[in-house]
Amino acid sequence: MKTIRVGIIGQGRSGLDIHAHHLATVPRKFRIVAVADLIADRCKEAERDLGCESSTNYRDLLKRRDLDLIVNATPSHLHVPITKEVLRAGFNVLCEKPLARRAREVDDLIAASKKARRLLAVYQQSRFSPYFVKIRQIIDSGVIGRVVMVKMANNGYSRRWDWQTLQSMNGGNLLNTGPHPVDQALVFFDAGGAMPKVWSEMTAVNTFGDAEDHVKLILSGKGHPTIDMEISSCCAYPTYSTQVYGTCGGVTWKGPAVTWRYFNPKRAPRQRVISKPMPGRRYCGEKLPWVEKTWEKPMTVGEMFDYMAGKFYDNLYAVMTRRAPLEVTPRQVRRQIAVIEEAHKQNPLPRRRS
Repeated sequence: MKTIRVGIIGQGRSGLDIHAHHLATVPRKFRIVAVADLIADRCKEAERDLGCESSTNYRDLLKRRDLDLIVNATPSHLHVPITKEVLRAGFNVLCEKPLARRAREVDDLIAASKKARRLLAVYQQSRFSPYFVKIRQIIDSGVIGRVVMVKMANNGYSRRWDWQTLQSMNGGNLLNTGPHPVDQALVFFDAGGAMPKVWSEMTAVNTFGDAEDHVKLILSGKGHPTIDMEISSCCAYPTYSTQVYGTCGGVTWKGPAVTWRYFNPKRAPRQRVISKPMPGRRYCGEKLPWVEKTWEKPMTVGEMFDYMAGKFYDNLYAVMTRRAPLEVTPRQVRRQIAVIEEAHKQNPLPRRRS
């Protein structure tokens, strides 16, 4: 079994708690060779706990010739320039989300990847959420009919004051949390890649920075389901859910359970339009042959992150060792970034002076 030798740039929440944490659990597939972080104590911690080399200058990793993959887990505003630099140095790269702020930046990275003949992957692990996968399976089965609308909520209440609240560092809810639900939403909208019409309303409410912390996003297009999405830090009653409306039923997810309800239209009572007053002043009513099913996969938040990381890296390992296709491609991520870019254009917020 081939072992992928990895370097990680950044040892913050993502670099350590997500990437290093997972890679350390699969030493036969991946081995962390070196990390880089501006904070010297984090480097010492990595040497001690991960058994790897370290540097406070990420360019030291680019001078090595014993790395098969470099993970870019730097702050969001550094994703584009450092990813481009890593590609030009001749390395395969996995970049944390958000990949970029603008669609043209994604185009530049895709071009740099092709020129270097190196892999460009983006860490969009929510594509592998077991609940999302199950909902897609139900939709694809056809039992709920044509999907008309999908409502998604990622709402809680929090006040933040870290760098991810600053526009200058590509902060804000849409670029921080948004890449996960927006990626899923676009698959619901059209897995083939059609670009939706975007309407959005965003504002800064409880944040101590200058980026948005309340987002309302609607994606629409003729022949496609309408996507109604919220990503808010202003909801005192937290709601994390997905609802799918179909012509013959629907699906709902909240917590560990996915529940779906549907009927077979061939077994439904036959009806016809009545233009005259209804007999007995009755309201339309019928008994449909509903079928309801539930599927559960109880997980803590930590277990969920571990599960999605495992599935994502399994795919990445197959890509690098067996030339399997990427489940989440840079071209797909470009559409996501184009949606996010349009939402920002529609909602320009005042910037904090340095």
